[in-house]
Amino acid sequence: MALKGWARAQAGPQATAPGAASGRIESPVTVEGTIVRVNGPMVEIEGLAGVSLADLVEVGPGRLPGEVTGIRGAIMTAQVYEYTGGLRVGDQATSDRQPLSVRLGPGLIGGVFDGLLRPLARAPDFLSPGAFAGTAAHGSEAEFRPSGRVGSLVSGGAVLGRVRESLAIDQAIQVPPGIAGELRHLALAGRYAPDAVIAQVADVDVRLSSLWPVRRPRPFAERLDLEAPLATGQRVLDLFFPLTRGSTAAVPGGFGTGKTILLEQIAKWCDADVIVYVGCGERGNEMSDALSELRELVDPRTGRPLLERTVIIANTSNMPVMARELSIYTGITVAEFYRDMGFDAVVIADSTSRWAEALRESASRTGALPVEEGYPAELPSQLAAFYERAGRLRTLGGGDATVSIIASVSPPGGDKTEPVTSHTRRFVRTYWSLDRDLAAARHYPSVSWRDSFARDASRLGVWHAANGDPNWLGRRGQAMAILAQADRLQSVAELIGAASLPDPERVVLLTARLLHEAVLQQSAVSNNDAYCAPAKQAALLDLVLAVHARCLDLVGQGVHASELEEVDLSGAARARDEVGRDDAAAVGTIRDSILGRLAGLAP
Repeated sequence: MALKGWARAQAGPQATAPGAASGRIESPVTVEGTIVRVNGPMVEIEGLAGVSLADLVEVGPGRLPGEVTGIRGAIMTAQVYEYTGGLRVGDQATSDRQPLSVRLGPGLIGGVFDGLLRPLARAPDFLSPGAFAGTAAHGSEAEFRPSGRVGSLVSGGAVLGRVRESLAIDQAIQVPPGIAGELRHLALAGRYAPDAVIAQVADVDVRLSSLWPVRRPRPFAERLDLEAPLATGQRVLDLFFPLTRGSTAAVPGGFGTGKTILLEQIAKWCDADVIVYVGCGERGNEMSDALSELRELVDPRTGRPLLERTVIIANTSNMPVMARELSIYTGITVAEFYRDMGFDAVVIADSTSRWAEALRESASRTGALPVEEGYPAELPSQLAAFYERAGRLRTLGGGDATVSIIASVSPPGGDKTEPVTSHTRRFVRTYWSLDRDLAAARHYPSVSWRDSFARDASRLGVWHAANGDPNWLGRRGQAMAILAQADRLQSVAELIGAASLPDPERVVLLTARLLHEAVLQQSAVSNNDAYCAPAKQAALLDLVLAVHARCLDLVGQGVHASELEEVDLSGAARARDEVGRDDAAAVGTIRDSILGRLAGLAP
């Protein structure tokens, strides 16, 4: 069944964009046209009366799906999301005059889909698009458990029942946005197909799954202030450049700096309910390896496979380039779908640079005026619109839920002044810049403390103070000051030698080295160090700062810096891997031992 079959399969009216008066998609009326020009994935069509921008079209004998991107008089320009070889002038094109939409419902969790949310066959072994299965695209029958009451008044977001997708995810079946009225019918408990009618609200049939236009944000009741951190278990992120739950982060870095490994670590260890992993334009073999690893990962919270709370959207570099541009919107739409149920969702996109390249190719074929490095003038607004869909929100059902976005950027040659990186930097709240020199020194994660930032650090300091850690912001500020001072001193030390520096400055270099080894570095392949609980993170940083304060005190008493440098501080570096993931008390014992050895140097 082609994409048009999705709309036809929705026999009853369905919810559409926010602000629509009726809150439904009317029964489709098919119009036909003729292809008059083919330019790669861009096709010009004549005769599609009444078709609007972003509507779905199907072209050629193979009914290839596409989307209207331009209208000039009677000529429609559409970008096709499949290989267009064999298309020719005179072939037929049809449209139901419905926006390009994806099916949302049971069967998403644990699945691997392409950029149009079509299941991939035998993933992750083969990343070839599977045959379009229409209403059964996301699985077969699902066990529905009703919870509503017939005769009650309901509106968008009201829960009608639930479907258990995994041990971690109990999917709520809700009244679609824009629909309100009396609940006249509710199906009994049992197994139903994805297109089955499970309820009737007023005169509208509500099905187990529904369609949503990917380019339209799903509606919500209220946008709330960001408050709590999204814990990732990565010390350099949580302690120095934290991400607020419902906020946005970018991970720019050149080839080999560890972007994919860092994103996989975040996917595994962050405390989100649902992970939507979007592989956008990456090489097929790398994506296949990543999918295999994700399948093998164990969720530390449940002990079950991580895929039981993950949705994977894979659009590799050998897949149609136009579907790559759509995959980002598909991912955020899936995340909003779970947000509306009250879950905290995280979208991990790797990488937005490939998405921007698809925008550039599309713009060049339509004759749009290029600006910086050939990218279209709309690149900044497209990036801003994407990141704006993150947030902490009051859902239509009254819950408090979030969508966080973490996206990597792959600047050519590692040039972070190129347009995608520079514009992304403007729109995100947190910026984890990966450093090639750190990666070359085998310092992972290679997050640069010089170029990275977290705009919400002060706000999170208030949250930590209210939740039992009043020293969080001061601890972070002191450590950042030590790192900045050490960077300035390092260039001087390389010229005149560290031994020529005053003793207090040598202590700064000693502390910075200890910070690198005990706190900033973290091994993704270590069973113990791959994740670090917040209590252990704070204890490790407290250990280093306590050593720093004791060393400065000893220097003030006349102890020479060379004596301090001879003290064995390796226990602090080993603590990150030898002490349990959340054993802050053991770190405190190591701290006391080191401080005791330092105290023996006092005159």
